[in-house]
Amino acid sequence: MVVMPLYITEFPSYDQTMDTHSPLSLAAWKLASRHQGIEAFAAGLLPVLQAVLPLRHVLIRRLDAARSALETVASAGPGASASGHRSAFDAVAWQTLLEDCRRGAWWHDAAASLLARMPGRVPDGVHGEVFAFGLATDGSPAGLAVLALDPGAAEAEFAALAHTLSEPLAVALENDRHLRELSALREAAEAERRSLLKRLGRQDIADTIVGAQSGLQEVMERVDLVARSATPVLILGETGTGKEVVARAIHRRSSRAGGPFLRVNCGALPQELIDSELFGHERGSFTGAVASHKGWFERADGGTLLLDEVGELTPAAQVRLLRVLQDGSVQRVGGQQTLTVDVRVVAATNRDLRAMVSAGSFREDLWYRIAVFPIRLPALRERPQDIPAIATHFALRAAERLGVAPQIPSAADLVLLAAYPWPGNVRELASVIERAAILGDGHRLEVAQALGSSELGPRPAADPVAPAPADAAQNESLDAVMRRHIESALIRSHGRIEGPFGVAASLGINPHTLRARMRKLGIEPRAFRKN
Repeated sequence: MVVMPLYITEFPSYDQTMDTHSPLSLAAWKLASRHQGIEAFAAGLLPVLQAVLPLRHVLIRRLDAARSALETVASAGPGASASGHRSAFDAVAWQTLLEDCRRGAWWHDAAASLLARMPGRVPDGVHGEVFAFGLATDGSPAGLAVLALDPGAAEAEFAALAHTLSEPLAVALENDRHLRELSALREAAEAERRSLLKRLGRQDIADTIVGAQSGLQEVMERVDLVARSATPVLILGETGTGKEVVARAIHRRSSRAGGPFLRVNCGALPQELIDSELFGHERGSFTGAVASHKGWFERADGGTLLLDEVGELTPAAQVRLLRVLQDGSVQRVGGQQTLTVDVRVVAATNRDLRAMVSAGSFREDLWYRIAVFPIRLPALRERPQDIPAIATHFALRAAERLGVAPQIPSAADLVLLAAYPWPGNVRELASVIERAAILGDGHRLEVAQALGSSELGPRPAADPVAPAPADAAQNESLDAVMRRHIESALIRSHGRIEGPFGVAASLGINPHTLRARMRKLGIEPRAFRKN
């Protein structure tokens, strides 16, 4: 059979049945949506095309704009061994190729003849009769498809075939390009992460206690002392200082490390359900109790239970908690049986429990039970030497969570971070660094923008409430200290309660809990809002 050269630069009008709704088109689109990799797509396309063409193998070639070249990125079928082959073009030939691909030109010819007339359109090593056509997405040139044919193909079908296959093949090429770019970015991010960890002398970026050898050295010494015993521990510190992290460190260093570690926020428990949540209930003990329920103490049996915000417990719950600490026994709500549990209790609070005992809002006997071994966590402003290491830790963790290249704070960033008072402590620093990573989009940390100019700049002269002098704070009541702390946060947030820049987020407290405390303290947020 003698193959006559044919070169068409645009699709002619036709009314063939092989259109975009044909079984061939639907099969090609299904393959494009199913396979992100172009090799798998080509392997799936080969038998589909062999059902309508005397086809030996399929090659898909992608335009490499950076090198002005065509690269074979997929091959399927016997003898299709040209994957990775790259054909380079000079400036004039490259522009011609781009235009041909954009317009969907197609060629049917002997491979040797096409190579002689248009070098590079068909890779070396392809022989016999070929059918090639350009690929484009939304008018943008993408590459070429090359079909190596056995003799006997009906030339009249080529225009319809090119029209039917060009778009799904171009989309498959685009999907593969995105997949390769994502893989390259992921590999680059991982390489950068390993490099940074090596520079920091660390093995991973899992949760750790940053500053254990500096600002928290005394805290960790006390953790090591008490971890080996079953003694109750009371962790004291401002909100966001890392009380749960220290509680977990106590658990991991103890003989109970193989048991459960559970945390319950006492301030978030509804008053009417505190007993049920802590100690469990029996079926039918109250309306809605359709089944028996294990409380937190039963679930923590053999391990450690962190009672966060223990100062929020009601007097009735304090009585029952005292009994558990005394003899390790609990009784479910509505139950008659006394259950014995082996639980180590670690309590945590940001409140002054001594003052609450004096005020009669916290039981003195419970105070003596939970405060056997107190550990005070310093505020972040008391250990500024740890800020660089903590910021770097959270920057690495943010990069891992966001899937971007890791960045570390610059010297200028560290100056800004050191100048900030950190009322929300480590928790606030973590939020600022993650916000900086998001704003930097993997290219840098936008620390100044994340902190916000209103937080870094001078305080307006017309602040509705001025902070109390430092010497006066020593003689203030607990409520006065809380009021001043909340008002200071309201000033910075301009009266905003909720949201990422609200008072609740900066103080690390539930917005509903915060509003309740503000009502109790007589704080009106509207007084802090700017008109």
